[in-house]
Amino acid sequence: MKARNQRVREYMAGQGIDAALFTSVHNVNYFADYVYTSFGRNYGLVVTGKRHVTISANVDFGQPYRQSFSDNIAYTDWHKDNFFEAVKTLLPDTRRLGIEFDHVTIQNRKKLEDALPAVELVDIGDATMRMRMIKSAEEQDIVRNGAAVSDIGGAAAREAIAEGVPEYEVALASTQAMVREIAKRYPHTELMDTWSWVQTGINTDGAHNPVTTRQIRKGDILSLNCFSMISGYYQALERTLFLDSATDRQLELWEINLEVHLKGCELIRPGARCKDIANQLNEIYAEHDLLKYRTFGYGHSFGTLCHYYGREAGLELREDVDTVLEPGMVVSMEPMVTIPEDQDGAGGYREHDILIVNETGAENVTKFPLGPAYNIVRG
Repeated sequence: MKARNQRVREYMAGQGIDAALFTSVHNVNYFADYVYTSFGRNYGLVVTGKRHVTISANVDFGQPYRQSFSDNIAYTDWHKDNFFEAVKTLLPDTRRLGIEFDHVTIQNRKKLEDALPAVELVDIGDATMRMRMIKSAEEQDIVRNGAAVSDIGGAAAREAIAEGVPEYEVALASTQAMVREIAKRYPHTELMDTWSWVQTGINTDGAHNPVTTRQIRKGDILSLNCFSMISGYYQALERTLFLDSATDRQLELWEINLEVHLKGCELIRPGARCKDIANQLNEIYAEHDLLKYRTFGYGHSFGTLCHYYGREAGLELREDVDTVLEPGMVVSMEPMVTIPEDQDGAGGYREHDILIVNETGAENVTKFPLGPAYNIVRG
């Protein structure tokens, strides 16, 4: 925390920025170690050369102070827009204020301008995103532990899969196993936001389809998604499975996706460009006439993010991203193709590993087995 706040203060000094107001969950967490729950209220973090203060609603009382890296100020709901009054009191001599252009709404920007009429607002969102893209040794340890926790969730889910069991029961078994493991490894951390999705049949066609009450049937394709959250740090395991058996076409599609996945893991190394990785993997799908069924990009960064906050858009394995991979970056490899419901082999095929880029290549911290030899579950 000291190192990253020193880094942002050095950036501010170099850009002539007197203070920064962070409002996104990911940046407040990254620079203050506090994951807020807004419930429609505004939250923030003010960083100056000497002060470091989170701003929270009084509904949370002392928790934001206890969790924040440094100081905290709470505002009440007794007057409209007290959040902006709190910001104003913390920035009496500010002339240039860094804010996250990609997070502040038009309405809140207008309220900031009204509260601070003499202050110039400049973007600090892109610069801080690039700071977050390089993970420290401490962050890499969290990622390794979180990946191991996700593997444990995967094992619990696999054990729970059986004919007639609904999706949500498998997801519950996975989530409970992960929460308990996080509590064991990090006995003093908050336990929040760890969750699992288990999708079956046509419910596998999307990467983020919610769990349902559908009961698993023999011959079903399944997508397993285990997401461990440690202090706001997101880790994931995703696997394709089948219950009891898979058809020849399903096996063929699965093996093609596994080929893309394994090749993608090989391509993640320092010096590789995100767009080049995507284009090389496109060629494999194109050879099998499956490129038209690719669902999304091939991977993304990891760190302080969740399904409802955060994204390091500069570190996506897509054709439109020029970023060159560097040691300390953490990315997923997660190719997915979705075959429409009216075709043989219908459903979504997806694998997902987490890789930490190092000086010579990348360390794959996901250990859960993949492929038909292990993930056709006999039931």
